[in-house]
Amino acid sequence: MGLTQQSTGFYSLKEMLKVNVISPDDIIIALAGNPNTGKSTLFNSLTGLKQHTGNWPGKTVSSAQGIFYHKQKKFIVIDLPGTYSLFPNSVEEKVARDFICFGKPKVMVVVVDATCLERNLNLAMQILELCSNVVICVNLIDEAERKGINIDTVALSQQLGVPVIGTNARDGIGLDELKDTVYQIALGNIVNHHSLRITYDDEIESAVKMIRPFIERLIGSGVDSRWIALRTLEGDNNMLSALKYYLDCDLTNNQEFQQLLTEIKKQCNLTSSNLRDKIVESILKTIEKITSNVVTHNINQYNGRKRV
Repeated sequence: MGLTQQSTGFYSLKEMLKVNVISPDDIIIALAGNPNTGKSTLFNSLTGLKQHTGNWPGKTVSSAQGIFYHKQKKFIVIDLPGTYSLFPNSVEEKVARDFICFGKPKVMVVVVDATCLERNLNLAMQILELCSNVVICVNLIDEAERKGINIDTVALSQQLGVPVIGTNARDGIGLDELKDTVYQIALGNIVNHHSLRITYDDEIESAVKMIRPFIERLIGSGVDSRWIALRTLEGDNNMLSALKYYLDCDLTNNQEFQQLLTEIKKQCNLTSSNLRDKIVESILKTIEKITSNVVTHNINQYNGRKRV
């Protein structure tokens, strides 16, 4: 049977993906990450033979679901399509973005590649702006070690404000700690009150502050209103279409909202293009600062083949 519609007014998960929930105690988690981070290997290691594949409804994109049990709790794992960003450029990326935004998994596990942490943190930072129920899984730590790369996961956790677990999914290293952490977040024993949210320049922050209350009145608390405010200021039409589909919120044809949006952007001297550039620049600068504090390199490097 599928999930029933949630009281928030969201389309249920069943509208997005047929999730076989037997009991209301079943816990849905999602794996997100760039392609080639070992995410699918992690999925296989967690779920073993308890998995099945299909297609997302109405899409030619493959879906993978599986289950594992931990401390007498059943976890349903959704392996999202690999994506580089929440600004989708493909059907696969749109599927991943929509599930992260509207699917409401109990826990988001963001898988990053330890051998190229700086590049992978871009997606992680975007997801942290949207939700706080996040665990960062730094995978391929064995490959990183061979290349002389060391990730201080404790320092990274402190920087991001969420748990960070190092894993070698192929050999099962770190999986017990990952399961424990997912379990603790799902049950509310770990609450990421201080997950990292980037503060942008004064013009962007002023614009967000002005438009955010209007958005909150329209969409409620289902999706982070700050994140939606940033996307509407950018003129993200893809996101506006998703809001209409999943929340029945048509901001494009809301004349009051569009007038307010135009006035705010003019007042704050923002255009869609320069705002996107500023946002990207701020994210990249933050990532560069974080990685400089948590990544160290040994002299001897090893050009090993990555496990996917």
